[in-house]
Amino acid sequence: MSLPRIAIDAMGGDEGVRVMVSGAALARRRHDRFKFLLVGDETRIKSALDSHPNMRGASEILHCDDVVAGDEKPTAALRRAKTTSMGLAINAVKTGDCGAAVSAGNTGALMAMSKLALRTMPGIDRPALAALMPSLGDNDVVMLDLGANTECDTRNLVQFAIMGAAYSRIVTGKEAPRVRLLNIGTEDIKGTDSVQEAARALRAATGLAMSFEGFVEADKINRGEVDVVVTDGFSGNIALKAIEGSARFVTDLLRNAFTSSLRSKIGFLVSRPATELLRHHLDPNNHNGGVFLGLNGVIVKSHGSANTQGVANAVAVAARLLEESLTERITADLAELGTEKLRDKGSATK
Repeated sequence: MSLPRIAIDAMGGDEGVRVMVSGAALARRRHDRFKFLLVGDETRIKSALDSHPNMRGASEILHCDDVVAGDEKPTAALRRAKTTSMGLAINAVKTGDCGAAVSAGNTGALMAMSKLALRTMPGIDRPALAALMPSLGDNDVVMLDLGANTECDTRNLVQFAIMGAAYSRIVTGKEAPRVRLLNIGTEDIKGTDSVQEAARALRAATGLAMSFEGFVEADKINRGEVDVVVTDGFSGNIALKAIEGSARFVTDLLRNAFTSSLRSKIGFLVSRPATELLRHHLDPNNHNGGVFLGLNGVIVKSHGSANTQGVANAVAVAARLLEESLTERITADLAELGTEKLRDKGSATK
């Protein structure tokens, strides 16, 4: 079965065209159903394609030499949505020319352009950035919001839970993912009014395709005890950066320890299989591909520093969400749930 084309913002990210094209090519070697619209400088894209013959018949190039800078303000980027590689990739989803778009560019600009072009789904007030993180359990953890919304009310958190559960069902195969709200404690009295009200609304709701299990503290996110962690974008982004920083700290600490003496180097050779497994598990490229949930279309955000493997994983995420009809699942969940009742609960706390 062929899938809708995936638009690739070939100019985004730290290394731009080379990595974005090689990542798409790697994804296609694994799944030859993938087809692409490569948006960016035509000369540079054609040069990159010379190294990937498997992409020639599966790709079309949309020339564009205007790029959204990594430090550009979203408001400034919005004014150039019709001329930049990022904006044109998103517009291809809006027009139906492509089913999804992948970009490693400026996150704020990508969110602003996507929201303006695609709009939010009926029943969703704000889109949320969700990503997968490694855990000690049998599957990765879905966490949202990771920076799209710095302040969220009860209604937003409830909607994030619904969207996160739909995403988790696709990536884990679980019919009722375990969902928890990030909090400073697990007791019912802990947390802000919005967090406590969201918990009450989720406990009282019927027909949810999830198992709501209350609160989770930040040190338990990766323990394998939860499938979906829901929070506001401010706290979520801090938690994400802390987890990524801790992972880098552990790997750097091990590297320094194993090179400190001859005995340590011998110990490294003995334990190398285990350390390689740890490195692979903690490598963000193996979990790359954040998703803007709640939009009328699939937009996937790759790490700006992602390598070929990371971009290939982001492309695979986009393809899987198309294949599993993510937006349709969220729409069905909202309809079955009776969103208006939850909206009323959220409004009562304002």
